[in-house]
Amino acid sequence: MVLVAVRRLHREDARGTAAEARTSVQKLLPASSLAPFQVASFRFQWPADLFTSWAFEMETLILSWYVLVHTDSVLLLAVFGSLQFVGTLFSPMLGVVADKIPRRTVLCTMRALYAAIAAAIMLLDFAGLLNVAFVFALSVLNGIIRPSDLVVRNALIGDTIPRSCLTNAMGLSRATADSARIAGALVGAGLFSLLGVGPAFVVVTAFYAASLVLTLGVYNGRPGDGLPGVAALVKAPRTFRQDLTEGIVYVCKAPQLLALMLLAFLINLTAFPVTHGLLPYVAREIYGLDSNGLAQLVAGFGIGALTASVVMGLLGGTRYSARSAILQSLIWYVLLLLFSQVNFREAGFVVLVLIGMAQGFAMLAIFVALLDRAEAGFRGRVMGVRSLAIYGLPIGLVLAGVLIERIGYEATVLLYAGIGIFFTAAIALKWRKAVWE
Repeated sequence: MVLVAVRRLHREDARGTAAEARTSVQKLLPASSLAPFQVASFRFQWPADLFTSWAFEMETLILSWYVLVHTDSVLLLAVFGSLQFVGTLFSPMLGVVADKIPRRTVLCTMRALYAAIAAAIMLLDFAGLLNVAFVFALSVLNGIIRPSDLVVRNALIGDTIPRSCLTNAMGLSRATADSARIAGALVGAGLFSLLGVGPAFVVVTAFYAASLVLTLGVYNGRPGDGLPGVAALVKAPRTFRQDLTEGIVYVCKAPQLLALMLLAFLINLTAFPVTHGLLPYVAREIYGLDSNGLAQLVAGFGIGALTASVVMGLLGGTRYSARSAILQSLIWYVLLLLFSQVNFREAGFVVLVLIGMAQGFAMLAIFVALLDRAEAGFRGRVMGVRSLAIYGLPIGLVLAGVLIERIGYEATVLLYAGIGIFFTAAIALKWRKAVWE
């Protein structure tokens, strides 16, 4: 019976049978960490997301080290890191598109573009034409679309996975990105140090291509197929601006959604810059490491994040998601304070593992709470608005680059962590009924 329900979910049906299949699956799937894999769409989506995440990590690490070595500037390194997220401004717009057409179409288009950009870097290096200017230009193109990948993949999970298994599915999905911080970073650094940029990007391009092929197998129905009122909302003749405005208003009028959006922006502004952009600087200037040493630090962070994903995947449940997000964020900032005081590699590696765990628990809790609270017809737009919070990361990175050159690395991290702790507590107090109680 489970297989019958799953097949009905995977098949696009104009009469709305997808919603009926979801109901059947929710009743029949066992409450276990691997239950999401009984949904056919998720069996294709998970490895597709895995290949994409690994390629993201390899590409970012290789090019970050390339920029640092060829410019010897922490400010330009921070600017390069910020370019990876320039597309966050466009994510709400893509969220509108993903609420109107099959999400598979959107994902396939994006992943084909990733492969094309990686292939361009590979060919430029083989031709002896690659330089920092080309790296920055292609990173801008990549940064326009990359932030929206998480928007669409999470919305697709919300469409296909029953609420009872949502946290399990999010934990498993998040593990694809967390494993990339370990294996992707180590593989990317190894290929780069042994073979150079061009041969390393042969592998990156192949990973993107594999992801595209697997994405062709995910659920291809329209968002909200068969759900009362939602299908009509999706197909209604409305302007793009109306849909976008309605999504923003929807978030602003829901206290828990609004509080979590603000928390996500704060985290991206003050916490992520230390571990997503500045680690090459820490590796070389604080610990005296090369690109392989950097990969080991990145892997330490990934080990902690992957541990959090596995734990969340095993435990499941959505009851305390918003509360957990607040508590884990505070722990995250305290660990950043500790990390700023460590000046040798071994201790830094251990602290990065703990930071990765706190980050994993906090971000998973935010995603689960948002997907759990958002209605089916608004999931794409809610996740699109959520991705706007990522825009805090490029802002935080550039500011950190300026501050480090003026007041030093340690003082900058202390300042960022202090601001994070203060405003996280303020969010918890302001929206205590919606988030805490």
